[in-house]
Amino acid sequence: MTGSEVRLADDLMHVTTAMRRLVRRRLREEMDRPQLRPALIELMLAVARNPGMSVAAAARELHLADNSVSTLVNQLVGEGLLRRGTDPGDRRAARLEVTPAAEQRISEWRDRRARLVGARLDEMSGDDRAAIAAALPALGRLLTRLRESPGDARADHRPAPYGEEHDQTVTSTR
Repeated sequence: MTGSEVRLADDLMHVTTAMRRLVRRRLREEMDRPQLRPALIELMLAVARNPGMSVAAAARELHLADNSVSTLVNQLVGEGLLRRGTDPGDRRAARLEVTPAAEQRISEWRDRRARLVGARLDEMSGDDRAAIAAALPALGRLLTRLRESPGDARADHRPAPYGEEHDQTVTSTR
């Protein structure tokens, strides 16, 4: 890896991390409910993207142990944000779905995030907006590669929805 490649990787991570942190902070300032921990949010969003997924599938997607995800599921069920059902093909397996309360929280957060970021994008030049839009497909491919284990030819190559699984500030129902 050359010095310029190291610098590009470092600059990319600095900008994206700072942007996520700032957006999260600004959105939290607007909220009047307690917030969920990031791991709970990631699980809730994974289930929203994949209704009916199993605990094991969620664990694989989030790169967590099954028992850790099971604990998170119990917490989200307790908050009224997740429903656990049984798999008709295997009564021992649980199938997960978000509740209407979770869908509402996710929708509200995405709307607030879109308004916040969209207002700042509108202030930028057309060339800057076009450059950002042009970079999104490549960033999605980079995210897919980062999800892979090094040398893993079996890795999931689905492109990620831009930003949906990142840095969510979703509030609890309590």
